[in-house]
Amino acid sequence: MPEPDPDRAAAVWRAMLALVHERHDRRKEVSEALDLSFVRIKALRRLAGSPMTMRELAARLSTDAPYTTLVVDDLERRGLVRREPHPSDRRAKLVTATDLGLREARRAEDILAEPPPQMMTLTAEELDELARLLAKLES
Repeated sequence: MPEPDPDRAAAVWRAMLALVHERHDRRKEVSEALDLSFVRIKALRRLAGSPMTMRELAARLSTDAPYTTLVVDDLERRGLVRREPHPSDRRAKLVTATDLGLREARRAEDILAEPPPQMMTLTAEELDELARLLAKLES
């Protein structure tokens, strides 16, 4: 088996980042479609997966508590989430996506998951190979 080439790995990584974050960044598109900042969309997507406390949400977003409160306040004002008493910790509130919030989170997922047109130029075999390589990177 040949030795890994760190320079080649770095070059391929940069190409992947450019492809996803520069050439086909869907963050602006989804933010405009939902009229929300991307951090609010991230919060809504996390909460659509399962309710969580403010502390858990802050950790998942890598934001501090005051900023997380602003994000949740705005989402609540828009009817996308609600705060409820935590079932086992009366000091904590559980933040839950509303039905509207769940619909908007699905809409965001649909926009973010749309592959760039170039993906449609790959053959089935090329897509299979790409999927195999990505699975290998995940392990």
